[in-house]
Amino acid sequence: MLNRVNVGVIGCGDVSDIYFKNLAGERDSVCLTACANRHIEAARAAAEKHHIPRVMTIDELLADPSIDLVLDLTAPAAHDIINRRALLAGKHVYSEKPLGGTPEQARELLRLARERNLRIGCAPDTFLGGGLQTCRQLLDQGEIGRPLAACAFLAWHGPEREHPNPAFLYQPGAGPLLDYGPYYMTALIHLLGPARSVCAMTAKGFDTRTCTCPGPHAGELFSVGTPTHVTGTIRFQNGVLATVLHSFDVWGHGLPFLEIYGTEGTLRVPDPDTFGGPVCLLRARESVFREVPPTYGHTENCRGIGLIDMAEAIREGRSHRASGELALHTLEILHAFLTSAGEERFVTLETACRRPARL
Repeated sequence: MLNRVNVGVIGCGDVSDIYFKNLAGERDSVCLTACANRHIEAARAAAEKHHIPRVMTIDELLADPSIDLVLDLTAPAAHDIINRRALLAGKHVYSEKPLGGTPEQARELLRLARERNLRIGCAPDTFLGGGLQTCRQLLDQGEIGRPLAACAFLAWHGPEREHPNPAFLYQPGAGPLLDYGPYYMTALIHLLGPARSVCAMTAKGFDTRTCTCPGPHAGELFSVGTPTHVTGTIRFQNGVLATVLHSFDVWGHGLPFLEIYGTEGTLRVPDPDTFGGPVCLLRARESVFREVPPTYGHTENCRGIGLIDMAEAIREGRSHRASGELALHTLEILHAFLTSAGEERFVTLETACRRPARL
């Protein structure tokens, strides 16, 4: 049993700032001890900004016996390699999404972790925020009766107006499904449990896009290499059917983020890419939704809470919530959408996971 889990961070890009902010300082369970980056200057800048004690190369960090857990914040294409190297070095791993580039890669990482008696966890951890935890409590208390159906809508006109270099978000491995879908699928699994099968169709609204965000790539035309409009249905193991729409081809809409429909009412779930609310409930025979105050904390941006829960689980000898099994099941569901659309068939899922315990 570890007293405090010493964490080394690999990857000091844009996403690292919020992790450093939330994990730095004195904690009972986590000690942020070192950071590394492919370009060492980025690691030095991050260490100075966030008061990280040590700057290291990636090889040095992986070889350091004092580091218990590697937080992988590298680019998605590097996750499989870095996560594998960390496990082979005897480190627990917590990774930004996705756990691997494919379900097969993620499955192999889990096998390697089990073989070496190591923990592996993965973002997103937004389902541990006050908004989604309050939703889970309402479901568990039977406030809408037995869940029958659900919907999950992500619909906008893409990130090229907000991201200074958006081209990679329109290539295989990204798009509205694989870049944003993990938040929605993880939330659905947290609320409804594991899924059984998927049926989907996809389309691509535009062959090219133009970066309109101010910056060095403004005005650049780039090709679109992945579906930008994905729609389909998930059947969960408990019988619930979820309708899913994820699109970069929509200018405006009035759709909710997530809704759960039950025998005794409807639960409107907040944006699963955030930790807060609002949470809204409509009971049978009522005509107006009412907002439910959060019954849990963590409503601000607290990315990294999944890692803290994992560190505490290591100390306490219990299961952690943002688990590798959850990340693998999420990844398989998302890839099943593409397989179903490409092969025009239903896809039965091979993986499952435990519904994460409520906080």
